[in-house]
Parts: sequence; structure tokens; C-alpha cells
Amino acid sequence: MAIFLKANWENIIMANYLVPKSLLLPYLPKGIELDLFENNAYISLVGFMFKNTKLFNIPIPYFGTFEEINLRFYVKRKNNEVFKRGVVFINETVPYKIVAYLANKLYNESYSTVRTKHEWSFTNELKKIEYQWQVNKDWNRIYVEAKTTSNTIVAGSLEEFIYEHYYGYAKVDKQETEEYKIYHPSWKVNTVLQSDISCDFKAMYGNDFGYLNTIKPHSVFIAEGSGVEVNWKREKI
Repeated sequence: MAIFLKANWENIIMANYLVPKSLLLPYLPKGIELDLFENNAYISLVGFMFKNTKLFNIPIPYFGTFEEINLRFYVKRKNNEVFKRGVVFINETVPYKIVAYLANKLYNESYSTVRTKHEWSFTNELKKIEYQWQVNKDWNRIYVEAKTTSNTIVAGSLEEFIYEHYYGYAKVDKQETEEYKIYHPSWKVNTVLQSDISCDFKAMYGNDFGYLNTIKPHSVFIAEGSGVEVNWKREKI
């Protein structure tokens, strides 16, 4: 099994929005259906750090550590009477053009490039994690203050639903979808005490997602993260 990407994903913030199913249906790749939690559809604004990034086990010099911001929603695919649970990315944003180019060229992803920055601070009891990205000269941000104590994700919880989708699905065209596997252990999570989201969704992701400018997130989570591996092999559906 060839591994395309290895990296550490750290301090992964998920701001989760309840949205009408009709908002997401046009973005579903062929052969995939929405994955719902208690009959509700969610979309998540995600911020985290990529660290020690390797492609085909080769470190990326100078560009191996960076912030990523993405917008994703939750899907599933029935295969041999078992559902594979995964995500579809509306867009993934990083600060380096070379990283976006390689991801788009080699892996058919939807990466774009903007300026990003982050700030982390820790005490014995609290962690403050912030990611920022610039769109049309304005800085957007996702911020969390959380307890440093880590907890196992509760089975059957919304946190489990949001974090534990282990496949990615990409629309090649109207007739073809690609599936890839993402490997990581179940993450530990921290209790969120405060959060602040400032994102111009319309400017960042297009008119369809301007709706998110009018609502507040249903929930905000943060996970500690871990090492992650992504398969090179993709299954065509």
C-alpha cells in the first residue's frame, strides 16, 4: 500500500453548522449520499496545523508546516452492505502555492492559496488556539479556548460523528467519483469553554454558502490530533 501523504494534524478546530440538505445536494459526487446525525445535515469550518509533512515519505523542505482551513460536509457510501463514512471538501486553503499545486495536480483536490497565520498559547489548565486567513484584505478567524485535559470521544455523540469519518470523496466529473482512505487513531478532545468564528463564507466559498454568514455554529469542538496517513491509491466509483 503506497502512502501519498504523511503528516501530523494538530489542534483541529471544527465549527459545525446545521444546514438544509438542499444546500449540500448539488455538491454530492456520484454514488455518494449525505450522512446525517439525528436526521440533520452538518457542514464544518475546520482549522488546524499541518506539521512534518511528507509526500511519498519524502519531507517537503521549507513548506512542511502550515495552517489549513477547509469547509467540509459528511457523506457515506454503501459498499457490500456496509457504509463507508467520509467527507467531501468544498475547498481546502493553505498558505503555500506549491502545496496547493501538488495537492490539486497529484490528488485532484480543491486547494486554493491565501495568507494564513496562527497563535497558540497554553497554561496548565487552558489552551487558546487561533487560526486566521486573509480574504479580500480582511482577516477571518476561528478561535477556541479550551481545557487542556483531554477526553476520549463519547460513542454515539456528535463529536464522534464530526471527527470519525475516514474516507474522502472527490467529484472527478458528473459521471465519476474517487474515494481515498485516511488513517488516524481516534482523537482525544478538549472541552471548549469559549469560541469565536469570523468568516465571510460568501467571499471564501461562493454565493451558495453565504447562508452561513446569517447563522451561528451549532457547536464548536477541538481535538488534539495525531499522525495521519492518506492512501495514494484511489478507487473510482
